[in-house]
Amino acid sequence: MPKFLLSLIFICATTLMWAQDSQQEKLEQRKAQIQQEIRDNEKMLQSVKKKEKSAVNVFLIQANKIKLKEKLINTTAKQERLLSNDMYINQVKVNKLKKELTVLKEDYAKMILKSYKSRSEQSRAMFILSSESFLQAYKRAQYLKQYTNFRKNQGLEIQSKSAQLVDFNAKLNGQRQDKKKIIAENQKERLALEAEKKEQQKLVNSIKKDKNKIIADTRSKQQEAKRIDRQIDRLIREAIAEANRKAALEKAKDNPGSAPSNAPVSSSKIALTPEGKILAADFKANRGKLPWPVEKGFISLGYGDQPHPLYPSLTVHNSGVEITTEQGANARAVFEGEVSSIMVLSPINRAVMIQHGDYFTVYQNLSQVFVNKGDKVNIKQSIGKVRTSGDTGKTIIKFLILQNTSNNNPEGWLQNR
Repeated sequence: MPKFLLSLIFICATTLMWAQDSQQEKLEQRKAQIQQEIRDNEKMLQSVKKKEKSAVNVFLIQANKIKLKEKLINTTAKQERLLSNDMYINQVKVNKLKKELTVLKEDYAKMILKSYKSRSEQSRAMFILSSESFLQAYKRAQYLKQYTNFRKNQGLEIQSKSAQLVDFNAKLNGQRQDKKKIIAENQKERLALEAEKKEQQKLVNSIKKDKNKIIADTRSKQQEAKRIDRQIDRLIREAIAEANRKAALEKAKDNPGSAPSNAPVSSSKIALTPEGKILAADFKANRGKLPWPVEKGFISLGYGDQPHPLYPSLTVHNSGVEITTEQGANARAVFEGEVSSIMVLSPINRAVMIQHGDYFTVYQNLSQVFVNKGDKVNIKQSIGKVRTSGDTGKTIIKFLILQNTSNNNPEGWLQNR
């Protein structure tokens, strides 16, 4: 194979290996994150299992644990594939180095033999003295010098490539061991996943007898959720109308000669101030990058119309997302803004609404609130404590994002986990 083609293959393989090293590092970080989430999930599961009336919540947490296990298995499978690619690339390098070493050693042996045959100083002197001119003698002397240096460099190159070959062989051996370890981990997780699924099925079977009660409870909670959604809609419309009235008054002050407008004040779309436009644009620019409203947790009920986790024929509507978190968790603002309302939904359930230009974020199911109406809040600032249900042991925050009065799916705004 031509040398330039071998060099091209080597360069491409090296570039690919660097890219795969970076991917392998990211996968290792992702694997560690998933493993931590599984540990957090297990803590929540053990806490909830202590409660007598928490079978459905146990099911939800267990279902999330199964999803995490599946993610972990997929991540280790990707690691295995990348490692196999790395091993192939390293094997290509080893083969290339072996061929280069064979050629170098053959050339070096020929040089040594030639040098041995013309090793006497007399032969070298005669080679120079037999020149036909001074210029030819000079060139012959330079040739001998270059030949000596070339032979020395050839020896050094052989040493260097031999050392590289040893390193690559050692790396290959290490990768083989890593691959065995990853395959063993993957197999272990698959067995654990099967055990989790069997345990979940047992739980489902034990819950079936409470089907009527669970459906009745779900419908009751749906009615309560609709009532709260109407209350939130009313408060947002009031906030929009108030902001628009203030904006109209400011406009009138800036233009004292103009006639007052008799047009009704909109309660569905806010007239943004220049500062409000900047804040709204910043909020929109962070779509998909917003931090979660709690430090740890998972989405136990998604946005919109969702099938009930146990009874798919039963549809559950959700105006935001419900995030199950650990007991004692604090709710935190996902972006800077101003507290526009503190809602008392029941004696033990409060909510905070924060305005970000024409966007609103709502944090429901808080037992305590740490902020007041009109307060300016910063990103990740604690705004309250998430309530833990005394009956079920569930610690769930309901989180909403609205633009004016239109609900958005929060999952598309939050950072991926």
